[in-house]
Amino acid sequence: MGSKLSIIMPCYNEGDWIYRNLHEAVKSFKELNLNFEIIVVDDGSTDSTYSEAKKVNTMYTKIVRYDQNKGKGHALKHGLSFATGDYITFLDADLDIHPRQIMTLIRYMEEFGSDIVIASKRHPDSKVIYPLKRKILSSAYHLFVDLLFGLDVKDTQTGLKLLKKECASVVLPKVLVKRYAFDLELLVLCRKYNFRIKEAPVEIKYNFSGSGINLTALKNIFQDTLAIAYRLYILRYYG
Repeated sequence: MGSKLSIIMPCYNEGDWIYRNLHEAVKSFKELNLNFEIIVVDDGSTDSTYSEAKKVNTMYTKIVRYDQNKGKGHALKHGLSFATGDYITFLDADLDIHPRQIMTLIRYMEEFGSDIVIASKRHPDSKVIYPLKRKILSSAYHLFVDLLFGLDVKDTQTGLKLLKKECASVVLPKVLVKRYAFDLELLVLCRKYNFRIKEAPVEIKYNFSGSGINLTALKNIFQDTLAIAYRLYILRYYG
């Protein structure tokens, strides 16, 4: 892919490892010989995230922040306003998915002519190590989403996605979910506006030191999901 790639990396209280992970991301994309920029969006962190990220001072990085934590969806929309690339990708700051895997998504986009390619834990070629509890919850959520939206997508929640700029520019401004079901709303909008979606394999080894999914988060995810359905079918909000 000869065009420019904009990588948006949302982060919140990642001060202990953002310098290491951002340095690794820059190194990896340079080794892949890509024309790229990384836009780090500090989503109102209360620790040293912003100052640590600023230490990776290269021609490839833009570090932006705002004071109040507003959620991943807001951070990605904010990052898009700084993007100058022809393609947009999202990359989680914890690097559970290594930056090198972007090449798989690029290859799929070129091969299938897709507008958006998403990393999918349920792709038959994926290699995923994560707890049984998360697998069960993920399967239950997939059934719920399939019943509501019929997206014909097996995994909506994996963080790594690649979009053509024109696709991102149409759907991202319409996304209202700021936190828990952002990825789902993005895909619902892509399908509504007839953008072509393709799933690609991914390798994930989750960092088990995180807090995981608690009951409050589960409740919020399902509330956000129902709100998307309400806007889509009842309010006809998306046009």
